[in-house]
Amino acid sequence: MRRGSEPSDDPATAEPVDLLAGAFATGVGSWPGTDPLEAATTIIGELPELPHLVELPERGIGADMIGRASALLVDLRFDATTRGYRLADRPGAVSRKARDFVRVDLDAIEEAWETAGLVGSGRAIKIQSVGPLTLAAEVELPGGHRILTDHGALRDLSDSLAEGLALHAAEIGKRLGAKVVVQLDEPQLTTVLDGSLTGPSVLNTVRALPGPEAIHFLDVVINALPGPVILHTCASRPALPTLRRTAATALSFDAAAITTADFDEIGEAVDSGKKLALGLVPTEPPTSQLTWRTVAEPAVRLVDDLGFPRSALTQVLVTPTCGLADAPLTWSRKALALAADVARAFAEDPESLTVERAEQSRSGRNHR
Repeated sequence: MRRGSEPSDDPATAEPVDLLAGAFATGVGSWPGTDPLEAATTIIGELPELPHLVELPERGIGADMIGRASALLVDLRFDATTRGYRLADRPGAVSRKARDFVRVDLDAIEEAWETAGLVGSGRAIKIQSVGPLTLAAEVELPGGHRILTDHGALRDLSDSLAEGLALHAAEIGKRLGAKVVVQLDEPQLTTVLDGSLTGPSVLNTVRALPGPEAIHFLDVVINALPGPVILHTCASRPALPTLRRTAATALSFDAAAITTADFDEIGEAVDSGKKLALGLVPTEPPTSQLTWRTVAEPAVRLVDDLGFPRSALTQVLVTPTCGLADAPLTWSRKALALAADVARAFAEDPESLTVERAEQSRSGRNHR
């Protein structure tokens, strides 16, 4: 983890130190329903160590991950098209709706924070934003091509997001008297890197973005933020070589997507001081009973296979495998409760955890 000076007395401007130290649970971002106050109250109650400002995409255009970014960007705005979002010359209905949603969400979390007696406590809260590469992959230029196809436009977008997200983090920190962790969501990172995105027609292709360029644009945003940054992807093939080379404090991914081929990258990331936020709880209700021990097993196996001591689990963040917007509300609450139970077990007595193993053990790296 990145180290810094001792935090100042002003939580809005202090550089958070070790906010991600210790095993605890947090959410990925999205949540079912349309009531921001109810959602904020639930999240604060279920995730006391690191609650997050939820996204409620059921509210419609401008409330989803991509549209929401229009409320954060500086001097850039979106309009809606039949294919999604497009850069616009001036603020329109989409940008106004996105800004309204963010304002309502901030008011709701402030009210819930105050009701819980947390104002000025210095407690941490997590906010999320789509990252610059996924944003550039999903949003079109006025001519219909993806922003990703124009290096200058991608640079401007990254700079705008960096500035806007820093302002957003500062505002919520000041409102709540809280320290802020930022999560960048990059679900399209793998497709951006492997060149599998299509253009507006079969004759228009989107080049693969080289890894060093991807790291540069991610770090433009990450380095603009004073506190810890979690870099998250729910891709079925996490681009770990790129993720671990960024300036992010922690890497977040679905633990089920990891194979033995990923062990070296994960081991190098942990050795370099990065934290892991492991997606362990399914986003859909299971067909059979799921206990916290079952949920914990993939993380325990991973630590064992990497050759780390079980005590490494005391530094792992536990999350659902992705956002919960499409899940039933009852399961969403249960998912967070399971995540909290697993995190508690990791923090209190990781050495006592046991897992069932196949006869042939997987070979891992010996880090210690």
